[in-house]
Amino acid sequence: MSPTEINKVQDYLFSIFKTKGLEVKARKQKDSAEVFIGEEFIGVVYVDEDEEGSYMFEMAILKEDL
Repeated sequence: MSPTEINKVQDYLFSIFKTKGLEVKARKQKDSAEVFIGEEFIGVVYVDEDEEGSYMFEMAILKEDL
């Protein structure tokens, strides 16, 4: 994802989750970025290949985290 895309997605996630502690960081893979709250990794945002300009957010909740 480009820096512009990352900023747009990060701004959107700020508004949804109501936290400024959230950060979207670039990955080596160009089709996605990692999402953190503070130092805690919470998920990955992927470019939606089926709909240009759209993204998918994937967050796993593991049994040991509950």
